[in-house]
Formats: sequence, C-alpha cells, structure tokens
Amino acid sequence: MLQTLSLRDFVIVDQLELDFSSGFTVLTGETGAGKSILLDALALVLGERADSSQIREGCSRAEISALFRIDAQQIKHFNQWLDEQGFPLEDDGQSLLLKRTVEANGRSRAFINGSVATLAQLREAGDQLVDIHGQHAHQLLLKGGAQRELLDRHANHLDLVTEVFQLFKTLNESRRRLEQAENAGQDIERERERLEWQLEELNELSPQEGEWTTIQSEHARLANGAKIMSGCQEAIDALSDADNSVESTLSKASANISALAEHDSGLSDISQALESAQIQIDEAVHGLNRYLQKLDLDPARLSEVEERMQALHGAARKYRTEADDLPKLLLDTTERLEALTASQNIEALRERVKQEEPAYLKQAKQLSQKRNKAALDLGKQVTTAMQDLSMAGGQLEIALLPLAEGGTHGLEQIEFLVAGHAGSTPRSLAKVASGGELARISLAISVITSKASFTPTLIFDEVDAGIGGAVAETVGKLLRQLGESHQILCVTHLPQVAAQGNHHLKVSKSQAGDKTLSQVMPLGRSERVEEVARMLGGATITDTTRRHARELLEQN
Repeated sequence: MLQTLSLRDFVIVDQLELDFSSGFTVLTGETGAGKSILLDALALVLGERADSSQIREGCSRAEISALFRIDAQQIKHFNQWLDEQGFPLEDDGQSLLLKRTVEANGRSRAFINGSVATLAQLREAGDQLVDIHGQHAHQLLLKGGAQRELLDRHANHLDLVTEVFQLFKTLNESRRRLEQAENAGQDIERERERLEWQLEELNELSPQEGEWTTIQSEHARLANGAKIMSGCQEAIDALSDADNSVESTLSKASANISALAEHDSGLSDISQALESAQIQIDEAVHGLNRYLQKLDLDPARLSEVEERMQALHGAARKYRTEADDLPKLLLDTTERLEALTASQNIEALRERVKQEEPAYLKQAKQLSQKRNKAALDLGKQVTTAMQDLSMAGGQLEIALLPLAEGGTHGLEQIEFLVAGHAGSTPRSLAKVASGGELARISLAISVITSKASFTPTLIFDEVDAGIGGAVAETVGKLLRQLGESHQILCVTHLPQVAAQGNHHLKVSKSQAGDKTLSQVMPLGRSERVEEVARMLGGATITDTTRRHARELLEQN
C-alpha cells in the first residue's frame, strides 16, 4: 500500500510529506484547494507524462516520491522483478521507493529504489501498486473497448485474452499471405523471374566479402610495379651502395665521435645514437632487398586483376550499388527469392491457415465461456448494487454479440445493456442512461470489479459526482466496505461519503506573499465535525449543521 507521498515545488505545493494508512481515506477541501494535485503528483510518479507547467512558479525543478509497503503476497514477485530489472532491494524487499523529477526544460527523470529507471519500468511497477478511477471514468464506460477490458479484468483472464490476440494476429497474417498469393498473378511471376535471373548472374560472378578492397590494393601494387621497383633500388643505392652513401658517411661520423668520446664522456650518448642510426639504416637496406626479392610483377596477374575489377564494377553499376556491397546483394536476392517462392506455395499457405484456424478457435471459445460466466456474475452484482443507488428495479446485462469470423479480441463484442427501472427492456448503456444514472452505474461497477483486483491501492477521484442524498451514503458505505480489503483513497465533495472514511485529510490553500500554496493536514474528531459541517452548510456553519455532521460521523 501507499505509505508516504512527498512533494517539492509541485504546482502550488512548496513542500509536503504525507503519510497514509490502510482502510478508507477521504480527501476533502474547497474547490481549487488542490485535492486533485495530490492525485496528479501520484500519477506522475507512476509514469504519467510530465510537463514543465507542473513546476511551482519561480522554481527550477519539481520532485515527487512515493514509498510503498509491499504486501506479503507481492514480495516474492516484486523481488524477482527488481532483480530482473537490475534494481536494488529496499528494506529487504518490503518497501519500494518510486521517484520522479521534472526540470524546467520539460525533461524528467525516474528512479526506482534510488536507481535510474525508464518510464516504462515506472509504469510497470505502478500498474501493480495503484489503480486510479478518474472522475470521467463513467464516460469511458460508454466505449465498447472499455467495457470488454473491464469485463476481462474482472474475470482475471487477461493472459488468455493476450493468447487469443496473438493467435488471431498470426492467423490473419497467414490469411493475408494466402489471399495475396492467390491474387498476385503475373506481377509476382515477373518479379520471381527477375530475381532468378539476377541471382544467376550474381552466383556466376560470386563476389566475396572484402574482395573489392583487397583487389584494389593488389591492382595498385601491380600497376605501379616498375615505379615501386625503381624507387626501392634508388633508396638502396642512396643508403648503402653509392660511393657517398648515407651508410658510409654515417659510419665515418660514428667512428670519429666514438674516438672523441674516449676523451670526453659527454659525447657517449651521441656516439650511441649514431651507432643506433647505423643499425636502423642497415635493417632498412636489408628490408628493401627482401621486398624486391619477393616482388611479383607478373603481367598476366595484372590482366586478371583488371578483368575482375571491371566485372565487379560493371555489376555494381548495373544493380545500382557499391562494388563492396555486391556480396550483401547476393544474400538479399537469395532470401527474397526464397521468400517469394514460399509465398507462392499456395498449398503450403492453405495448409498453414488450416492448422492455425482450429488453434485460434479453441482458445477463443474458451475465452467466450469464461466471458459468459463473468458477464452473468458481474451483471447480477451490479444489478444488486443498483437497487441501493436509487435505481430500484433496474438491472444491468452484459451481452456477448457474436462475430461471424472472430477478431483480435475473440469471437464476440461486449456490450453493457441497462434497464433503468422495472419492466423496461435493457438497452445500450450509451442510449438510455442519464448522466446521473451513468455515474452511479459506473461507481457500482468500479467498486465491484475492484473487489477482485489484486492491486492493493485504489483511488477514486470525484467518481461520486452527480450523486447526493441517501445514494451518497450508500456510496460511502460501498467504499468503506472496499477499504476492508484494499487501501482506498477518495477525493469527494459529498459529506455523506466523507463521514464514512476511516481517515480524513483536508486540503486547503493559503497566501504566502504573492504566491498561493496548497497544504494538507489530517483531521481529528472535532476537526472532522467542522469539515463535514462545512461540506453540509457551505460558508456559514451553524450549530444545526455541526449537529448534523456529528450525527453523520457517529453513524460510522
């Protein structure tokens, strides 16, 4: 569960460290006080997109960190995940620290247990720790994809959903290739003939990896053989064979300095340097002689090399590539021809489709069975909850509408159907539910599906909008009941909901000079009375509203 949330220079919060407890915690405050800022900060540290506008005015960086206490059932899984991702353990794996910084230039950095992390890693960790139900969740409920995902999450068969998705993707690709092969006709045949002809020419040429560089070097040596030989001989003459060669001149100078060094030791280093120079010149002369002995200036070989260079260059120009890329072109042509030939093997493609269709249908039918069972269960539970939410006689049905050939998400579409009162026929949620009804149904579904959730912390951000009176009290009881198995955080404007909380945090704002700052403080019993009274009576709080507030709190 979420243990501590720390903020520094975030929106209108200068510095805040907030401790949370298990059970049902409500966050209240006047409009604009910054209640949703806390949830925005939490969403940011869980991997949401960062923006420089989230930095408090006049500051260069915002920092948010969240410390989670890992549930005993999750420790083994999280420890394994941290090890796989290369992150250190915190508190023997019993704690997890997530941190996010946002710079003025819009860049952000993420950390897990003090080590740099990617946003994907942050989101992956966050998805297993917190589930946020936003104040516009009821609008998402109108979309078929959201209804299907909600049902699948409630039934906890997402692994099967993923498997069906992959099987259909593979089957669909095989079907596409088969259709393409059957309709390709002469165009594919002409391309296949072109590739066969090109491959035949390249195989005959047989270009080798690195051959072009090697043959260029050999050609340069053979083509300039006479010049190389003459130059090497001139160097030998100058160094050794001529009357006034370097070697003889250096030998005389060395002998003179060596004799003089016997009289003055200061010349010893110079004498040694001259002797070393003699040795190096001698080695250079021997090296040149050995090179000339091995030098092969076969005219026939030069002709062969020139002919090979012309063949490689001609092929490169013909196929519009570089000469040293010809080996790669040979390999690519071979692979493309093999792929094209395989794609034209219609019988093999038909056989593949024939094998993949039953595999997809088997898993898709299993998914349909699980969905059907989950739809009946969820429909009954939501229908029961609707009776306590001022929708007496109403019901929710979850229809599985068959798809003729199946699809990415299985053999059916999911549609939520609702009847607002007794005797009416269930119809599409988008067509018959009013704004208030939709909000109540969405809340009931959120609470019921969350009961089966393995996510330890659930956050509800003003999902009770459009609800009031006795219904609000029922909503508060639902959330309090959910708090027995999960950590619940709820931003609310309803006193009936606020009174149900096990813990109460009040968000307020104040002026510090010319700047507005947001603050959060936990409320004691007497302070809760004042806050609930404010929510009941507005700006003017009377003894009557305080008495009513006490009654609400004493009922829980």
